Amino acid sequence: MSEAASPVSPARQTAEGLPCNFAQFLVSLGSSAMVHLGEMPDPSVGRTRQNLPLACHTLNLLRTLKAKTTGNLDGDESRLLDALIDELSSKYERLSEN
Repeated sequence: MSEAASPVSPARQTAEGLPCNFAQFLVSLGSSAMVHLGEMPDPSVGRTRQNLPLACHTLNLLRTLKAKTTGNLDGDESRLLDALIDELSSKYERLSEN
């Protein structure tokens, strides 16, 4: 006897159908950090606002990913991760000094 497959919701089908790779994941984290730094509008409110603790958390997450993925990234992924950490660190340090 075969069991009937349960229907999959349209929302789940859409989410499962979206391609994702490590570079896209990094860019997503970087964009979140930029929103928290007030460099990009927060899509939930349509304007910029700063949340430095969340920006710091995201930056620390990127640093953790760098430490945990050492030797496992291709050249482009490694350069992207380094560039994000450098840019976000610089912006965070500048803002946290004020």
